[in-house]
Amino acid sequence: MKYQNIKKFLLLASFSIILGLVSGSKVMAEGLAAPQVAIEKASIKLKENLQDGAFLNDFSKINHFVDKVITPHMDFNKIAKLVVGKYWRRATKEEQKNFQKEFKTLLVRTYSRAFVGFDDWTLKFPPLDMKTAVKKVRNTQAVTVKTNILQPGKRPFSINYRMWVTGGKWKVYDIVIEGISLVKNYRTSIGARLKRPGASLGTVTAYLAEKNKLAFMKTESKDNQS
Repeated sequence: MKYQNIKKFLLLASFSIILGLVSGSKVMAEGLAAPQVAIEKASIKLKENLQDGAFLNDFSKINHFVDKVITPHMDFNKIAKLVVGKYWRRATKEEQKNFQKEFKTLLVRTYSRAFVGFDDWTLKFPPLDMKTAVKKVRNTQAVTVKTNILQPGKRPFSINYRMWVTGGKWKVYDIVIEGISLVKNYRTSIGARLKRPGASLGTVTAYLAEKNKLAFMKTESKDNQS
């Protein structure tokens, strides 16, 4: 699977999961389990948003969308912990907070640009038996929701959502596209920087902040020239 396609599908997965997540206490609908219903509803809403051509070309609009809609339904705290690993415990609360902010910005900036020109899609769900699929993890419930993404004339792709119940809601803590984990992908690149002499979560966050800043400046420059 080409890297560009991976980026596109990670964006699809990231955005599609966060628009209509339901509480773990919701009843099943149309034969789908609660996490599956959430993804299906989100997919429909995502398509509606993408019909607005200005959506993906306006980062401030995307960022507002993320803060208002995505953040409450993705467990960014757990994602950050998994990405940073053992270095998370060594960081201060302020360093952890700053890293989450810049890392989230990096994700949104990277994948929003990759979605331009994405073709139409349809979601299909393999059967999910919640009685056997749900596992106990740290006194809560966790499940992997499997989906297949269908596009006209193209090979189907698999997207797996790793979710758990926190605060009474199903939240995403990892997304796996064709066997490639978002968490593992960033844990490798960020982990390499954390292993450098004198590195810390603070220095890595500063690097991400500068990278985001430069990207915004390039985007604004292109917008002003158009």
